[in-house]
Amino acid sequence: MTPDLPDPIALPTRRAPGAVFDPPPELGTLREKHPVTPLAYPDGHLGWLVTGHAAARKVLSDPRFSNRPELRHIPVLEYTPEAESNTEPIAEHESDEALPGWFVNMDRPEHTRYRRLLTRFFTAGRLAALEPRIEEITDRQLDVLAAAGPPADLMSLLATPISSVVTCELLGVPYEDHELFQENTQIVVDLESPRPAAEQAFKTLTGYLGELVERKRAEGPADLLGELAATGELGTEELANIALLLLVAGHEPTANMIGLGVFALLEHPDQLAALRADPGLADGAVDELMRYATLAHQGAPNRSALEDVEVEGVLIRAGQTVTVSLPAANRDPKVFGDPDTLRLARDDARHHVGFGHGLHLCLGQQLAKIEMRIVLRKLLAALPGLRLAVAAANVPLREHSTNRGVRELLVTW
Repeated sequence: MTPDLPDPIALPTRRAPGAVFDPPPELGTLREKHPVTPLAYPDGHLGWLVTGHAAARKVLSDPRFSNRPELRHIPVLEYTPEAESNTEPIAEHESDEALPGWFVNMDRPEHTRYRRLLTRFFTAGRLAALEPRIEEITDRQLDVLAAAGPPADLMSLLATPISSVVTCELLGVPYEDHELFQENTQIVVDLESPRPAAEQAFKTLTGYLGELVERKRAEGPADLLGELAATGELGTEELANIALLLLVAGHEPTANMIGLGVFALLEHPDQLAALRADPGLADGAVDELMRYATLAHQGAPNRSALEDVEVEGVLIRAGQTVTVSLPAANRDPKVFGDPDTLRLARDDARHHVGFGHGLHLCLGQQLAKIEMRIVLRKLLAALPGLRLAVAAANVPLREHSTNRGVRELLVTW
């Protein structure tokens, strides 16, 4: 039975002053009182906001909630830099139907078909074989960082190149083209990008990848794209879109997480010292940083109910959109002790939903965790005096993008 609920609210997006890593405080208040609360969407749709951990896992794992974009509504407004705020509804729905191969916007059985083809590239064995190469790439970029500073920008010299090169090598994209991907994927995922620029960037990427897929068909299997092309199960458009999806999901969020994670550690010197003293904490540190500084924000992920579903005693009607706040769920005190404190040695961080949950759990989460673990260990060993070169308040953040991140992280040592 649906309990007494407040009137629909707009999605809270404003963080408290100085609270760089904490979600908007209203989300915590809602979570304690109404973990499933009515949400008013900019286009007039009335749906729901989920802030509790249990409710989030329920929505993200229940097949009665669809991830199809044509069924979902967006809870945020289109950002206009001139107004320095979100001012216009993006659209009634997120977009048209999912592009061929863009499996993250599909439900079963289409999603299962594509994901089955990709799972073998992300097994523990194949990822372990990549670790020496990731270490080489990290060592090289640490040398570049050291030569450039101090002060030096950790994002452009370390975080972004590592994640970009690793993703390109996994897919078989030539390294000399990695700058094209860095530039255009950042335009695509940045909500501040004008629509014409975003559309052109998307067209540039898919056009390049379509040509690359055809070369892979001729060359034969030697990497992920080559092996997928060799199966004969996927057309060129499908393969190009899969490649673009993996590039966007592989390098941009990982770079952001490295930047946010290092920023968080530098703002918590006791935890930084603990990790430096015991590199064995790195595995748990990655989970804790994913929990504490959750990337997904600005109202994602979203799901649409395919039928009436009850969540935490609240009846969600068929056709209603549900927005899941991962940052709020990752601060739920019912799951995480002292949730607003960064503590690398905690035992409960593994329960975070920073990579999502259920059917759409991030396919490359283990690769991202390997990259972060290697970077953290090597960075702290190479630069024992690492610290911010500017005040924390002056670190520019990516607030109006699909994933939160750091635009520039100037460090010294």
